[in-house]
Amino acid sequence: MISIPSIGDAEKLIEEKLGGWFDVVISHIPNFIVAVVITIVFSMLARFAGRLMKNLLRRSLDSKQIADLMASIFKVIVLCVGLFIALDFMGLKGTVTSLLAGAGIVGLAIGFAFQDMTENLIAGIAMGIRKPFKTGDVIETDDVFGSVHSINLRNTLIESFYGQLILVPNKVLFRNVLKNYSTLGVRRIEVPVGISYGDDIEKAKDVIVDKINEFDFVIRKDETAVYAEGFGDSSINLLVWFWIKYPGEPDFMTVRHKGIVAVKQALDEADISIPFPIRTLDFGIKGGEKLDAMISDKINQQSSNKDSVDGADSSQSE
Repeated sequence: MISIPSIGDAEKLIEEKLGGWFDVVISHIPNFIVAVVITIVFSMLARFAGRLMKNLLRRSLDSKQIADLMASIFKVIVLCVGLFIALDFMGLKGTVTSLLAGAGIVGLAIGFAFQDMTENLIAGIAMGIRKPFKTGDVIETDDVFGSVHSINLRNTLIESFYGQLILVPNKVLFRNVLKNYSTLGVRRIEVPVGISYGDDIEKAKDVIVDKINEFDFVIRKDETAVYAEGFGDSSINLLVWFWIKYPGEPDFMTVRHKGIVAVKQALDEADISIPFPIRTLDFGIKGGEKLDAMISDKINQQSSNKDSVDGADSSQSE
């Protein structure tokens, strides 16, 4: 038979349990107080460290959003370290281990669920540290060409030269080849032009260089150059190079326009022609026929055909 404890025995058992718990609580009060003090100290330390980190990052990073995010992450890390130390001080090592394991699992699940968002976020943070460009820079990547309008954690807003705002994910800028036209502050202008085979290349080079160097916006005037690029169908192809400050005034399109106009004026003043497309028919080439022979053969063929037709008509009339 199962013996049922009496009410007195139950009361005694409850008193022993409560007494044991009370003794445990009393014995852990000093550790609990110390844990609370540790939590408060680390909370204050996290706030101070987060504010200090925010100020430092805002000075070194162009994006305030990235600076604030990294400062917040650093603040949370400091606070979590203090919390784990407090729990460990209270003898809750198992709880600390469970929290860390749970945080890892949750973080992994979030990473898989929001993989694209997380990738853009990490790319934005990495670019904020590396700083491959800043607001106002002219960049080109993945068929996008324009000036940087704004930078945030997930994407970058680029204003194209056609007056459009293009939202580019940060992972695209981070993965692909990125051209920054504003880093060095200079840009080379290239103007192709062709001159006739009968003109002097060196003379064309001299007059073009002198004309281009008359502009105030041309820098590194000793590097202004004209190179023969190759033999075209109707012309000798030349390539004109000169340097300007970029970005700057006048703008790129205006400078290129003035450069093309200057090249045309220089060649006109030197009586050097820019030829139209020319096609020459050479009937005397080896393996070919003379033009007069071809015409004579054609006339004889037409006469023979006409005689044949006339003879046929005569036979029918008879």
